[in-house]
Amino acid sequence: MNKISIIVESILGAAVIALFVLFFTVNPWAKKPADGEVEAQGELLPIAVVNTDSILAHYTLAVEANDKLQSKYEESMVKMDGKAKAFQKEYETFQKDVMDFQRKVEANAFLSRERAESEQRKLQNKEQQLLAKQQELENLRQELSNDFMNQQAALTQQLSDSVQSYLNEINADGHYHLILNSAVLMNKVAGYDITNEVIEGLNARYAK
Repeated sequence: MNKISIIVESILGAAVIALFVLFFTVNPWAKKPADGEVEAQGELLPIAVVNTDSILAHYTLAVEANDKLQSKYEESMVKMDGKAKAFQKEYETFQKDVMDFQRKVEANAFLSRERAESEQRKLQNKEQQLLAKQQELENLRQELSNDFMNQQAALTQQLSDSVQSYLNEINADGHYHLILNSAVLMNKVAGYDITNEVIEGLNARYAK
């Protein structure tokens, strides 16, 4: 997995982890045991566990969001790189012109003072143009960065809302009193992991 993909998935993963930590607490609509009722020996508690890493890796929405964000990032970098190279080439040409002007001044090569001042004004104007282009490049860099971050936030929110909505659906009857993210658990407990069921359900709903 390349660096860009790792960055994107880390961001999405962090958001989903936050979602499970903050949202999936005790369900206020869950059915609570009656007074004196005790869980039978060996029965599973009304708790479920999901693996957010697996959801990110196999949920079609998450995969497509990652691909879309990665493609957008790559396109932005190509655009920025092209402009930066063009600016660098123009700046190097300007430096050569400045050095050539200085050599002519030192060698008294100009036929008149007016001619030398005219060339100097041209170089000064060119310098101002390059400074303006440099600022434009910096503004573009910031714009692309902000746009990328906004898209990250939007896609992360979309993914979080989708997962949260689906888990609300499957737990509408309050069957699970608690749904945990496996990232917060020290060890796995057999019988509680519903990750595969959640992924299948999410993908089936997304396909519609």
